[in-house]
Amino acid sequence: MSSNLPISSPYRSTPDAPVTDNERNQLSTRLNAAYEAGSLDSDDYRQRLDILFAAQRLGQLVPVVEGLPPLQTYTDPAIVASNNGQPGEVSVARSATSLAVLAVGGVIGLIALIAILLVILL
Repeated sequence: MSSNLPISSPYRSTPDAPVTDNERNQLSTRLNAAYEAGSLDSDDYRQRLDILFAAQRLGQLVPVVEGLPPLQTYTDPAIVASNNGQPGEVSVARSATSLAVLAVGGVIGLIALIAILLVILL
């Protein structure tokens, strides 16, 4: 049987490992999310659940996980994380740090110095 799962997937790399309750719960949650999102029709959803709860080994779960949206393996950086606002809402402005104020002041001072030198030399 051919599989689209990567070889590093535990379902392919350790197919004879037993299915744990934690694994069943995680896959059940993923199946529920896929069904709610409309990625699975009701017949496919029921078939995958039947396979999930009948499986004894990880290799038997390949038909359950194939075609499911991949798991997010990272977290959103703090700078882009949502602050529970709605799309289109303006968020509260972040305060400028003293380093940023110092850097902007330094750039403005440098530009003023260059302008003065140009006026004197020309």
